[in-house]
Amino acid sequence: MIPLTRLDRSEVLVNPDLILTVEKTPDTLITFNTGAHLMVRESMEDIVERVVHFRRRINNAIPFQATAREGD
Repeated sequence: MIPLTRLDRSEVLVNPDLILTVEKTPDTLITFNTGAHLMVRESMEDIVERVVHFRRRINNAIPFQATAREGD
């Protein structure tokens, strides 16, 4: 989850896997693949940075395991 701030300054955690688009309208509008929308104070660039940081953190938490090939 990534933390974001609604226009009324309340905080919300967003599942980045559900983000479909992020637009500047002039506020930042997030559209989710569920059809829901959310206006936030963060810039598009800040949201991208938070999603990248989230993905890196998740990927680093998963240890690499080589898969066995058929016949080995």
